[in-house]
Amino acid sequence: MILATTRVSVLGGTSTDDFGDETDGTIVLESGIPASLTESSRQASEPVSGLPRVVRTHVCRLPPGTGIDETKRLLDEETGEIYIVVAVTKNSNPVLAQPLRADLKRTGRAA
Repeated sequence: MILATTRVSVLGGTSTDDFGDETDGTIVLESGIPASLTESSRQASEPVSGLPRVVRTHVCRLPPGTGIDETKRLLDEETGEIYIVVAVTKNSNPVLAQPLRADLKRTGRAA
């Protein structure tokens, strides 16, 4: 069971830009999916200089059965932010279907 904080769309497919390079597509595969999207941050140091920096991570919990994997992207329908899916995991439970956990990287707003 998840407490939804937003609704997301799953984006997939690919297209080709003017230079013939493959780019991520904007085909909406699923939309209106209730999701819990949270952001956390931690302090880290640059390996060479030792300068501090902030590393932000995003985690999304989705209903079981959502068609998502590392080749897809998520669009937050509330804010318009697009996220790359880094990893998808699911806890095992023989009694209850568990929500999917997607680790994300924010790439920017939808055009």
